[in-house]
Amino acid sequence: MRTSAREAWVEQAQRGGNPSSLHTSGRAARAVVEESREQIADALGARPSEVVFTSGGTEADNLAVKGTYAARHRSVGATRLVASGIEHHAVLDPVQHLVRRQGAEVSWLEPDRCGHIAVDDLRAALDGAGPDSVAVVSVMWANNEVGTVQPVAELAAVAREAGVPFHTDAVQAVGQLPVDFAQSGADLLTVSAHKVGGPVGVGALLARRDAPLVPLVHGGGQERHVRSGTLDAAGIRAFAVALTEAVAEQEVAAARLTALRDRLVTGALGLDLGITVSGCWTAGDATGRLPGNAHLLVPGCEGDSLLYLLDAAGVECSTGSACQAGVPRPSHVLLAMGYEEAEARGALRLSLGHTSTESDVDAFLAALPAVVERARRASGAA
Repeated sequence: MRTSAREAWVEQAQRGGNPSSLHTSGRAARAVVEESREQIADALGARPSEVVFTSGGTEADNLAVKGTYAARHRSVGATRLVASGIEHHAVLDPVQHLVRRQGAEVSWLEPDRCGHIAVDDLRAALDGAGPDSVAVVSVMWANNEVGTVQPVAELAAVAREAGVPFHTDAVQAVGQLPVDFAQSGADLLTVSAHKVGGPVGVGALLARRDAPLVPLVHGGGQERHVRSGTLDAAGIRAFAVALTEAVAEQEVAAARLTALRDRLVTGALGLDLGITVSGCWTAGDATGRLPGNAHLLVPGCEGDSLLYLLDAAGVECSTGSACQAGVPRPSHVLLAMGYEEAEARGALRLSLGHTSTESDVDAFLAALPAVVERARRASGAA
């Protein structure tokens, strides 16, 4: 957490108060929530009424996918979803749940070798299915594993032309890229506090006032009656502080992170270990790929072996998404991009953020040769 966000969280947590209560403490907490809502909306180019607080990105994605599907199924009989094959599991799993449990159909948009989703592929999917049959389109703003940035505004324009709600998971993008909800043309956008230096367990779904949504959680009717539950005033306050700081620093931070990422990638490629970069990488590019994302393929190794050996050397990384319940498996993102399973098994995802330094990159590059040697020995023995 950013220092400013941590201090804001502690200050509000000490005050207490349920934002839905009418007594003095409750009204004070409500004021904090609404001021934070305005702050978040301002930072993301949205109206305050479009900010729906959730417990994080996963809940927001579920509400966007399942809630829109239910609303559109009810209103126009839509039974199809359109999503990219490289979405986070917070989108993929709700889509597959609707297919298994509610008889929905899905059109998958497959990426190219860089991880890009083609605008023409979305247009073809909508034309082929018929707009009234499609409940929602979901394509993430930037991929959480390989860092590829999608042409969100163009994709959203195609969906809007067809009259289909468009959702984008912008959890990875916010704070690293300029994100403006109104200018994007999206109907629904997901953001999470902990990706910008806020606390874990709070996020938001930005939803246009005319976006069709059926609630998944019922209770007190908080958050426009689409997301019930007592609001976490302390978490929301810290979220707003962290997001405002991250957005204000975005341009300068992107330049710094891009330089760190390029140094890490260039250093790894120069170790003569056969390492390659997954996705498309161009030194200095801070718009086509997330500034803080480096994704490497190490031949002859299992990703989990690399992860554990690096962890023992003091370097924390992952093989793919960190949200797959700790189960090592080939990345669905890499497989969708056309990599073979053997290639995908040697994946390393390295994330750089506001706390990352030159010495962190040095430590990784110093540890990598011995780690790769040991991992290859282990793979050969197996």
